[in-house]
Amino acid sequence: MGPSSPLQPIGPLRDGDPRRCGPYTVLARLRESASAVRYLARGGDGTPVVITAPRASLAELPAFRRRFAAEARTAERLAGGWVPEPLEVSVGGPLPWTATPYVPALTLGEAVALAGPLPARAVRVLGAGLAETLARVHATGAVLHGLAPGTVLLAADGPRLTAFGALGAAEAAQARAGGQLSVRLGYLTPEQAAGHEPGPPSDVFVLGLLLAYAATGTPPLADADAIADAEPALGAVPEDLRPLIARCLAKAPEDRPGAGEAAAALALEGAAALARGGWLPDPLVEALEAQAARVAALPAPDDEDTDGRTVRVGRQARRGTAADTAAPAGPVVPRPSAAAAPVPPPLPLPPAPQALQAPQAPAPVPALLPVPAPALPAPAPVPALPAAAGVSAPSAPSAGSPGSPGRGAGPSRRGLLTGLAAGVTGAVLGGGGVLAFASGDAEPPRTDARPAARPRPAVPGVPPRPRWAHEHPATARSTLHAAVWRDRALVLTTDAHTTAVDLTTGRRLWQAAGAPSAHRALTLADGRLLVAGTDGFRPVSGTDGTVGRPLPYPAGVRLTSVAGSSGTVVWFTGTAASRTYLFAYDTARAEELWRIQVPNGRAPLTPVHEVLALRPDMLVVRQDPASLTAAQVKAAKGLAVFHAHDRATGARRWFRPFGAARPGGAVSGDESGRLYTAAGTGLYAFDTGTRRPLWQLPGTAAFGRARVAGGTLFVADRDQTVHAVDAATGRARWRRGTEAAAGGDVPEVSVGAGGRTLFAADGAQVTAFGADDGRRLWKFQDAGVRAPGGGDSSAAYSVSVAGAAGVVVRRGRMFYGLPVE
Repeated sequence: MGPSSPLQPIGPLRDGDPRRCGPYTVLARLRESASAVRYLARGGDGTPVVITAPRASLAELPAFRRRFAAEARTAERLAGGWVPEPLEVSVGGPLPWTATPYVPALTLGEAVALAGPLPARAVRVLGAGLAETLARVHATGAVLHGLAPGTVLLAADGPRLTAFGALGAAEAAQARAGGQLSVRLGYLTPEQAAGHEPGPPSDVFVLGLLLAYAATGTPPLADADAIADAEPALGAVPEDLRPLIARCLAKAPEDRPGAGEAAAALALEGAAALARGGWLPDPLVEALEAQAARVAALPAPDDEDTDGRTVRVGRQARRGTAADTAAPAGPVVPRPSAAAAPVPPPLPLPPAPQALQAPQAPAPVPALLPVPAPALPAPAPVPALPAAAGVSAPSAPSAGSPGSPGRGAGPSRRGLLTGLAAGVTGAVLGGGGVLAFASGDAEPPRTDARPAARPRPAVPGVPPRPRWAHEHPATARSTLHAAVWRDRALVLTTDAHTTAVDLTTGRRLWQAAGAPSAHRALTLADGRLLVAGTDGFRPVSGTDGTVGRPLPYPAGVRLTSVAGSSGTVVWFTGTAASRTYLFAYDTARAEELWRIQVPNGRAPLTPVHEVLALRPDMLVVRQDPASLTAAQVKAAKGLAVFHAHDRATGARRWFRPFGAARPGGAVSGDESGRLYTAAGTGLYAFDTGTRRPLWQLPGTAAFGRARVAGGTLFVADRDQTVHAVDAATGRARWRRGTEAAAGGDVPEVSVGAGGRTLFAADGAQVTAFGADDGRRLWKFQDAGVRAPGGGDSSAAYSVSVAGAAGVVVRRGRMFYGLPVE
């Protein structure tokens, strides 16, 4: 239970509260939850932080300490985006604690009690932010167990998720006889009511409960019986939100949307973009401002003491004495400051039941003024589980065992189902269950096991943390192209200069002002790096950026686009004497091999050609459809026309359409000379030597460009489904969805240098799959690196393969180095 005020005021410390945690001086109480207390504190530099420490009645309980540590580890692994990144975590001393940067925020329960139901846009931001995080957790089947009105914080730039297991989301937690920790959850799902173990769809159901509560101020299902059998009361939910929330609250788990689908349905542009410019109603903004002012007025810590000894924690030196450890913190794990905006602590406060009834008149902002905080009454007694419940929960299977992804930090199936069978109804979202954790429980298995031969993310389903991030400055004409040189550098070409970024560290290696280019740099088979300039191909040293003497274009020729390269030969389109030609140029000898005239293209566009397939004797090219003249389109009867040229002389071998491929359709080829064309909802393979069809892959939506690696063709369609088929026969090997919203960008697929990982990149995310079996490995979004609500990009994601150095994910002018393969 909680105090009568909808907002718990910042209050003075009480007897028994810690005065110091590691390098932080504790100043005041911020909030209490069923299991923990949040304190406001300051570091040596005066920056406010939030310390989360156990309630005194639980601090010495071994089972509690293990759960606290496990959920803190999960918070560390999920940090980024809308998940707080702990500054420091201490779990080995008498008092475990975590520290996170302070940001003014209210819990969802506090916000609804203060200002009533949230506007529809605010509900969208809230739901999209939570769903984006759930999508990361669910990618391997893990369950969060952390959603409740008190575990979600509302800050000025978006929501924060602050609970990562049953303990953080507990409505009640208390010690029981024999060293047990008894935890009562505040929510229930239909599958739990039926005695089944929750899965990722269970989190989506609770998300639906939260969104309905945020939109109406009351729970849509009153109790456990209603959750099991009744239809949710959604009449007061805004009409544009009602269909999605109804799907989230479907009784059957398989009828609920995936978290990624829900995120896209709520905010296709992302929660951060939708929140930009403000997303909270005025009473909540005023409450946040008042809270921030109150925190700023707290006295600064006095870090000087009598002996003047310096204590160093991680990279930060501060002044202090042995008295600093009056509340010993145990081993401290320093964490670098997150690039994201400051976020609140990982253990939340479940809201008082009053906050979940129909909202009363908003409480005045002065509730945040320094008045003594009333003590919370002890939680209602929770019946101990009977001995037959298996209170000493069996060890959960390892994360890599079948059917057990992500369960290292959670209770066993037996313990969970027995607890739910105890029939204790929670007060938060209409029904909950009791979990028991015994003092003799073994340490939960970690969820970040990595096969030795392959780097894996720290948490299954969560992308590996980028080694580095690089934001490239804009230039006058804003051209920016990226290429990879010899698995050592990311080479970025612009109209102003060429820049190389170290693939391992993200540091700039060099910048060559003498090599500007509106084209992508070329890495040739002999290891040379070439930049297409205005006067010729300029060799650039990949090591130090030294620019060599240009390899001149043929006399009077102006290069307009590079069509492709192989070995030391580059094919490009250029103009000379008002005519357009396709050229073959040998960069080793710096001479033209051949040229063949091609149509000038629709004015004022210069045609752009692309080499699609290579055979030993010929190359197959296609003209960019934007430059096709009306006569070309008419002659082709609306179909795409492909041209084959002799590799030695440039003589045209043939020109013809393939199947029903249209000029703007996705087309790709491979080293065997096969051509893969998308037409309608199918993908078709042709042999460019015989010009005969080989096979077709039927689908339900338009396909994108295919990639072939190790004899397997990978391709995605507009329904966000990725297909793997035998490149020679078209026989299906596997098919998986990215969980992004259908109908958006067709994902661009690429294969890691080792051939073990497939990447599907679209406008919303990058999804990684096991190339052999289609296992969905993780998803990446760049909100975890840049501050939520900060500079946003509408650009789609793309992936550059960089070999042993990992892969490079790009979004607009942001680049991230991920340690994959």
